[in-house]
Amino acid sequence: MVIIRPLSPADEPRWRILFAGYREFYRLPESDEVVGRVWGWLSDPGHETNGLVAEIDGRVVAIAHYRRFARPSTGTVGLWLDDLFTDPDVRGAGAGRALIENLRSIAAAEGLSVLRWITADDNHQAQALYDTLAARTHWVTYDATPGDSVRHQ
Repeated sequence: MVIIRPLSPADEPRWRILFAGYREFYRLPESDEVVGRVWGWLSDPGHETNGLVAEIDGRVVAIAHYRRFARPSTGTVGLWLDDLFTDPDVRGAGAGRALIENLRSIAAAEGLSVLRWITADDNHQAQALYDTLAARTHWVTYDATPGDSVRHQ
């Protein structure tokens, strides 16, 4: 059985392992500074970023980071799932599904308008799960580096 609960200070060692796995999966560079900063956000009740964990048999096997976001186009607030990672040894056991369902419940209880997230276009295993839980959108995501000038040709 999968149990979902808020991230707690006692989860830090296991969270660090899972977050490192997430960062490795997405080919992000190792960075103690980034990991420490994110743990600081998650540990600060005043910060907008929150964390959940999924436990199976008393062991933390998955993590999710989320936050609320304003939606000016609809005049509403949504819930944004920033990161979701499940220990590869237990993928398919329901931890990811349970985390997303819990986030949907949080959004519903708070009267939020949407639970939204993105994933890599080549993360087919995650997409197979996500396609059973939500509708794909037609939006394309762009990232721009602050301060870089862009020349239009």
